[in-house]
Amino acid sequence: MEWLRTHALALPLLVKFALGLALIVIVPQLCQRLRLPAVVGLLLSGALIGPYGLEIFGHTRPIIDFFGEIGKILLMFMAGLEIDLPLFRRVQRKSITFGVITTSLPLILGTLVGLLFGYAVLPAIVIGSLLASHTLLASSTITRLGATKLEPITITYGATVFSDTSSLIVFAICVSTFQTGFSITSLALLLVEIAIFVPFILFGLSRLGAAVLRRLEGNDAAYFAVMIAIVAVASSLAQLIQLPDIVGAFLSGLSLNAAVKEKKAKTELEFIATSLFIPAFFVTTGFLIDPRALAHSLASDLPLVLSVIGALVVGKFAAAAIAGRMYGYSRDETLTIWSLTLPQVAATLAATLVAFRTVDRAGNHLLDDRMLNVVLALMLTTSILGPVLTEHFAPRLGGKESPGGGQDQAVRSAA
Repeated sequence: MEWLRTHALALPLLVKFALGLALIVIVPQLCQRLRLPAVVGLLLSGALIGPYGLEIFGHTRPIIDFFGEIGKILLMFMAGLEIDLPLFRRVQRKSITFGVITTSLPLILGTLVGLLFGYAVLPAIVIGSLLASHTLLASSTITRLGATKLEPITITYGATVFSDTSSLIVFAICVSTFQTGFSITSLALLLVEIAIFVPFILFGLSRLGAAVLRRLEGNDAAYFAVMIAIVAVASSLAQLIQLPDIVGAFLSGLSLNAAVKEKKAKTELEFIATSLFIPAFFVTTGFLIDPRALAHSLASDLPLVLSVIGALVVGKFAAAAIAGRMYGYSRDETLTIWSLTLPQVAATLAATLVAFRTVDRAGNHLLDDRMLNVVLALMLTTSILGPVLTEHFAPRLGGKESPGGGQDQAVRSAA
């Protein structure tokens, strides 16, 4: 192993780049054959070639780390772009109601689990916020079955807008408070900044960005560059008021959602992001995985792992059951809603990584490597369990169509 590590580290830079590209191409195809989410394979491949494996890129790797940072930002930006806002508006009241329930129950249960296992209040709330959002990993199954226009599916997709946004705001408040310390004045100032920042990005930036982009519709290169500039500005503004950059990226995606729909530059950005930068983010996140530490964590912290997974499963199930009873959905419709809200992948992983790298004035991490390993186990479990359950329950769906009729385009959210 030491011989392999020495020779791998000595490989020329272009050879390492080619190996990285080969992983990005081969691993997702292999995962598809094994019926595993590609993100799981990319994380494991990152662990294999990372500092705890073959150590191909060494401990100082500015180029691939930069690719990973760009991938993290574009991941959240694309998540905002892909949310179907017209779909959300058609059943807005029911979607918001379900969004509140499916956000708050896992948030409360996750926070209680964190407190039960000795975490302080802020890290415990962060743990809860990680469970509050969800990734629509099985949306391709819903599309294949032609079920996207059914009301339970529409409401679930619409609730994603509220769930992802609100959980990120709770997360951002915790990060800022942890870094600067708690005070009523600081918290009030942060809430005011958020109250100004969110509408500015969603409404001000959307109008300004849309006006600029309309003038550039004949120039694809300039249109593409302005889109990148907007997400960079929004992410930088978020950091300026001590919010995580992923919050600005996600909100900028929402703000440009309608303006760039069906545009060629959006397709090109999505292609570059999903084929290079986002996979690089998952691979570089895999660099953090120490297989021995992960195995030790699963062995020594199994109660914590099971409790976190249980808080998510129970919280999301209770939310789906409440919505099903309120709106008169059948058992299979309720269980399909539950299965769609289970996977914790992209947004959860991005937020966890931010929390892991966030330190206070004393140098303490907001989330420790123990919780990082727990979240990796959570992601692996739910990214398999959610789509499998959706495949089981969704084919049995019946019921009424969502208001507006017609075939809706499925949300391909990475959030």
